[in-house]
Amino acid sequence: MEIKIVSEDKNVIEVEISNLTIAEILRVYLNEDKSVEFAAWKREHPDKSPILRVETKGKSPKKAINDAIDAISKEINNISSEVKKVK
Repeated sequence: MEIKIVSEDKNVIEVEISNLTIAEILRVYLNEDKSVEFAAWKREHPDKSPILRVETKGKSPKKAINDAIDAISKEINNISSEVKKVK
């Protein structure tokens, strides 16, 4: 999976993510963060990679993205633990 910073400012970042599913999961988790004022992705055409735009207040956009990734990782680990218990 490729990730490329398209533009970056103090409180705004646009990141091109080659995987639409990852962009959507990040959007969901970012919108749960109170310091994130706006998080959404757009795609010019179905064969183009989505661009995730994140606007924050009180936290850098990169920190918000890293926090969302940490939350996703924790949830994945919890799900994995639960599945292992079922076996």
